[in-house]
Amino acid sequence: MGNLARSATLGLDAFEGNPLEMRPNQTEEDLQIIIRAVYKQVLGNEHLMEEQRLESAEALLRDDDITVRQFVRIIAQSNLYKSLFFHSSSPYRFIELNFKHLLGRAPQSQQEIQDHVQIYYEQGYDAEIDSYIDSEEYILNFGEYIVPYPRNIRSQVGLNNESFNRMFSLLRGSPTSDRNNSAQLITSVASNMATPIEPLAIGNGANYDNTGKRFKITYSSSNDFARAQKVSKQQITVSFDCMSKAFQNIHEVGGKILSITEAL
Repeated sequence: MGNLARSATLGLDAFEGNPLEMRPNQTEEDLQIIIRAVYKQVLGNEHLMEEQRLESAEALLRDDDITVRQFVRIIAQSNLYKSLFFHSSSPYRFIELNFKHLLGRAPQSQQEIQDHVQIYYEQGYDAEIDSYIDSEEYILNFGEYIVPYPRNIRSQVGLNNESFNRMFSLLRGSPTSDRNNSAQLITSVASNMATPIEPLAIGNGANYDNTGKRFKITYSSSNDFARAQKVSKQQITVSFDCMSKAFQNIHEVGGKILSITEAL
């Protein structure tokens, strides 16, 4: 076993968050460790069938024609990633997972989520993925050859303690995957509330229960819709279970969410 293979043992466990870097003149064994680690991180611990592997992209990485960062981009923009996390998820869950998979952290604010919702609706899917991988944050933390990993399970400069709690809630331990298509952090991020740390989940990895709560959503309307309604700012109150659908309805009419607060 090569030096990289020995040092990468913990790196394959996303819950440990140990950096794994591809180095020049790696052996095939070392390369496979890198490839498996990228799949594990970007696909959210999803079990990958042999026929699902992106063999052409793997070959480019093996021949040094692309970097690890470019390999990450190819996977995240692939039909496989779309089928797992885009087509079956709400926009908020999709963005929540993009933060986890590509930046190794949870979203820190409602504004971050709204910015990425806007990127997707105005520029499209590939631009939304590029916005993480081409960001200064990605380059400073991972560069071209480090496999993204969960950064918030360790202290990080510039990130608050709540980021740790949110990332812990998204991780839920190594045995879980990200196939749950319900957003896990809508309440805590949108309402700026603390995220409770719960025992590791068994099964689908759901983290906490807010189903009994109701939330007031304030949003601005699109110009055409606002003229028809004679008002530019509107509010609706919905249960937690209906929040994702409400967000979709607002964005479908060109609205922008301004704030979300718990209804008393």
